Amino acid sequence: MDFSFTDDQLSIQSIARDFAQKRVAPVAAELDARAEFPLENIREMGQLGLMAIEVPEEYGGAGMDPIAYALAVMEIAAADAATSTIMSVNNSLFCNAILKHGNEGQKQMFVRAIATGEAIGAYALTEPQSGSDASAMHTRANRNGNGDWVINGKKSWITSGPVARYIVLFAISTPGIGAKGVSAFIIDTQLPGFHAGKSEPKLGIRASATCEIEFSDYVCPKQNLLGEEGKGFSIAMGVLDAGRIGIASQAVGIARAAYEATLHWSRERKAFGHPIGTFQMTQSKIADMKCKLDAATLLTLRAAWAKGEAEKQGGRFGTEAAVAKLVASEAAMWISHQAVQIHGGMGYSKEMPLERYFRDAKITEIYEGTSEIQRLVIARAETGLR
Repeated sequence: MDFSFTDDQLSIQSIARDFAQKRVAPVAAELDARAEFPLENIREMGQLGLMAIEVPEEYGGAGMDPIAYALAVMEIAAADAATSTIMSVNNSLFCNAILKHGNEGQKQMFVRAIATGEAIGAYALTEPQSGSDASAMHTRANRNGNGDWVINGKKSWITSGPVARYIVLFAISTPGIGAKGVSAFIIDTQLPGFHAGKSEPKLGIRASATCEIEFSDYVCPKQNLLGEEGKGFSIAMGVLDAGRIGIASQAVGIARAAYEATLHWSRERKAFGHPIGTFQMTQSKIADMKCKLDAATLLTLRAAWAKGEAEKQGGRFGTEAAVAKLVASEAAMWISHQAVQIHGGMGYSKEMPLERYFRDAKITEIYEGTSEIQRLVIARAETGLR
């Protein structure tokens, strides 16, 4: 069993780490406080290849594998989870959806612009009344006399919604038949009938813009149907498998940042004349933090490897992705909680990044499938029962 990384994987990890430390980390707290989108950094990340790591070079991407992507997300997330959220949506949800299900024209037109950082992508599945029950969506797409699609409805909690140029959207094209009536579309937000609502005031990942979007007689050109009509739900679920690897990687980055800050604090902070790291209660917490972090990291890399193998040989990787996302997100929440506790009052202060890590970690247990949904996915795969 070989746990070493390739030169390409180490290269993108190094690029991401250098950019994270020099450009992302110094402004993370300020952007979080102002809930300001890091547009300049995102454009630079596009130029570095970080916004389309698995996209082939012919479409403007870095042409690397899922492990390289996971390593890069971990580095960015360790500096700022909000920036890694934008990165994850671009890579895992938008580009991946079009690469897997789009035609050549769609790849050239939509993936290239996102890959190079010229534009930002988004993914619109959730609605105000349908989160985990994605098949219960209300957004409708009906053909007009020209064969184009007229779309009406609302989507909620859309990451990068206020700034996205292109969006992968899911809507009911054939009512009354549930998931089999869902189709996928590529939306150009500059066409009439699209409206982005106000940005959501979130607990964490505040520098990533999130909003509700609305379609009012929006005409989507027929050539922007993604994949086959009626296959949208299967497209959405397959893309979310890849997205969960991105969120697991994000959670590992948050957890690692909280853990490393705690190690430093335990060595430097003294109580009763001794570093607090010499106290058995602190040592116990650190040992558990280390074990959870290592488990989350290895499971995330296993899921990324499984995705790469599935792409080469066929097969699925959904269970591995769900396991990684569940373990990593809950590890991030637990580790950041313990980090705040060990830091005491300073952990609760905005003078240090621990409280931001704690706030940011929570969302990893919710989006792209809650922890409860991950448990259902895993159990159903294991038992074969639904």
